[in-house]
Order: sequence, then C-alpha cells, then structure tokens
Amino acid sequence: MRYSACLLGTLLAITAACAPGCAASDDGTDDDENVTVDGEEASASALSGTSFPVPNLTPDQKAEVFSHYDVDPDGVVPKTMLVDAVVFFDANKDKIKNKSYLTVVDFSKHSGKERFFVVNMQTGAVQPHVVAHGSGSDPGNTGFATRFSNVNNSNESSLGYYVTGETYNGKHGNSLRLDGVSPTNSNVRSRAIVVHGADYVSEGRSKQGRSWGCFALPQPDKDAIIAKLKNGSVIYAAH
Repeated sequence: MRYSACLLGTLLAITAACAPGCAASDDGTDDDENVTVDGEEASASALSGTSFPVPNLTPDQKAEVFSHYDVDPDGVVPKTMLVDAVVFFDANKDKIKNKSYLTVVDFSKHSGKERFFVVNMQTGAVQPHVVAHGSGSDPGNTGFATRFSNVNNSNESSLGYYVTGETYNGKHGNSLRLDGVSPTNSNVRSRAIVVHGADYVSEGRSKQGRSWGCFALPQPDKDAIIAKLKNGSVIYAAH
C-alpha cells in the first residue's frame, strides 16, 4: 500500500503523539499529574509520625459531639458524612493546625453535581463546588466513581481523611499538597495526589473530566479554595 508524502507525514505525527505515556484527553482526562509533580518527586510530609485516630463512637455519642458544632444549618452536606468529619475534627483538634475550615467530599454523587463541600467552622456556612475524580475510579467515564485505591499508578481517587499541606506552583499553577491519615489514603503524598485547578472541570458541566486521582477543581475557584484549606485543614472523602 502506498501513501502520499502528506498522508505519511500525518500518520507519523499521529503515531508520535500517541506514543507510550500519552493519555487520552477527549474527555478532559489529565495526562501526568501523579507519581511526580511536574517532574519533581512529592516533598516529604510534615506529619511524619503523627497519628490521627478515628473515634469508635456509637451513633448517640457521635450526635452528642456534633451537637456542639453549629454548622451547615441548611443541610447542604450529607448528614452522615458531615457528622463523621466533625467527630474526627473534634477528636484531633489539638493536632489540626487550620481549624477554620473542614471539607467533605461526597464521591457517591455524579461528577456533574456539586460534591466538594467547604464548611466554615466559625460561621457554619457551606460552600459547595464541583470536583473531578480519578479516571481509574470511573473507567467507563460515566461520571460516577465506583473504584478507589491507595496504590501507585492506579489513577484512582482515595477515600478517607486527609490533612492539607503546603502549596506549590506546578503544572496546574497554584496547587495544594495533601497527606492521607487513613489506611485507605496513606500513600497520597508519595502518589502526588493534590488539590489543583483544571480546565476540564467547571460549574454547569453535565459531567466533569477525570483526573489521575487528584481533587481537580474549577480554575476560577481553586485559588480561593486553596487559600482557605492550606496548612493543616481536614478533608474527608467518602462514598
């Protein structure tokens, strides 16, 4: 079979573009955010050796703890998730540096819905946002995350409790490093799972693009969110 020089050049260009390591991007999937961050290994955690226990309480005991916090008066956040997050916050507040905000992420919701809830622990107000999940968590690109992992190169989101770390300027601009303090997300620092902005995430989309496991937020919103959450606030991701 013979090809014209023009067609051959086009074929070679397509082949080079899809060489190993190239990720599909027609749905907005990120292409190289984990394992390293912009060619640099994720930095060491400042929480090394710090334990954040999850209290083993009865529902009545959880309700008692929650009753001391006047948050989410309009019931925006799924109640069970919010209660668990507040109980964790209360039990570990002496080790939590940023007590101003608590974030709950409801990965049971479709990616087109607001499911990244930033709770102001001083006023009780809640700001909901859309957020992407990992491509490995949604291999069929349905908009629903159904699989979660703590394993390197899985491209899956991780469930559990996080404590935010330092900011850095990377591939996606201003971004926020995370430490996982649950057995289900203990590797997120080494996996370079972070909070960052992405063009494939925006309010009003019927379905968000997928990250490689990071909490990808709308670009117009991410700087304000990162400024609130940086340096030691708690994020709870559940399903």
